[in-house]
Amino acid sequence: MKKRLLISIQYMEIGGVERSLLGLLDSFDYSRFDVDLFIYRHSGELMQFIPSKVNLVPEIPAYTTLTRPITQIAAEGYWRIALGRLQAKYQARRFGKRNTNGENYSIYQYVADATTSYLPPINDIVYDLAISFITPHNIVKDKVNAKCKVAWIHTDYSNIAIDVGRELKSWGAYDYIAAISKDAKKAFISRFPSLSDKVVVIENILSVNFVREQALLQKPELDAEIKLLTVGRFCYPKALDQAVRICAKLVENGLPVKWYAIGYGDEDTVRNAIDECGMHDHFIILGKKMNPYPYIAACDIYIQPSRYEGKAVTVREAQILGKPVVITAFNTSASQLIDGFDGLIVPMDIDGAAHGIQSLIENKSLQEEFRKNMEITDYGNSKEVELIYRLL
Repeated sequence: MKKRLLISIQYMEIGGVERSLLGLLDSFDYSRFDVDLFIYRHSGELMQFIPSKVNLVPEIPAYTTLTRPITQIAAEGYWRIALGRLQAKYQARRFGKRNTNGENYSIYQYVADATTSYLPPINDIVYDLAISFITPHNIVKDKVNAKCKVAWIHTDYSNIAIDVGRELKSWGAYDYIAAISKDAKKAFISRFPSLSDKVVVIENILSVNFVREQALLQKPELDAEIKLLTVGRFCYPKALDQAVRICAKLVENGLPVKWYAIGYGDEDTVRNAIDECGMHDHFIILGKKMNPYPYIAACDIYIQPSRYEGKAVTVREAQILGKPVVITAFNTSASQLIDGFDGLIVPMDIDGAAHGIQSLIENKSLQEEFRKNMEITDYGNSKEVELIYRLL
């Protein structure tokens, strides 16, 4: 008899977490498992790539209110959830004033705590395994009936400000906690030492064939002698504003580079950095792309200039496509690649990062060595799905 699994996520917008979910869904043995996917709001460009063998649970209107504008949901009659979200905003602001060590992530847990009680159960099925694929984890904890529950870690917890007491209640209710890298596990345990026995490492699973097939669908014209590329949300952790300043240093050093950025989010911060550094001709925002892979295939070097990461999916996608990769020395960088074997780790400061990138640009033999090493490395990690089976 087949085991029955449920996986929960907010939406399927373009992002690394959502792409890694697609890789996981593509890896399940559907002769052994029935897999239900519950998406709070059926939106996002990646909805179309959900495998046909996955059972998409019907959208429940109340759950869509967690990510839609507060004024809109209040007008629709969801006033208790609207008030809960307003209360959470107030709590998060107060928390942020008292805790300035790291980006304030407290609001996600505050929203979950203030709204979950007003949501109906997802269904009446008893699952063998339920996976909460992204924080906050209250929904699977409180609204799903399962024999075993797993919560996922996708970020570096040493770099964010959270209400530890609040989050401990949510994480602690799970049978297992899955970290996407050893360093992500270490950072999480540093904040939640009492949960160390529950944490396992299950790395992101990517579909190698999907990445390579998508990369062939178009041939973008990137007009530059040296083409650099970064893909990611425009937000503080991804450090696109810092990338502009590193680009300016490369130009100052006489390199004919253009640095292309694919993504969406806080575009104003990036454009302000472009204006400040006069990089209009060298740092090019390409915007949101449903399929970034042709652009990765067309670049010379892929760069991840992040301030912190759990484990960047885009780096491994670039390696699947055989692109030399440069990442900054964020706390979990050693889990991302082997420095000097299939990529380069450079300092996070502007001068240090620019020097490292320039050294790779000028060292064609090292770029070729990286390509050869990437050819013999498995970046798909499909075997990681066996670790999920073992949790059952």
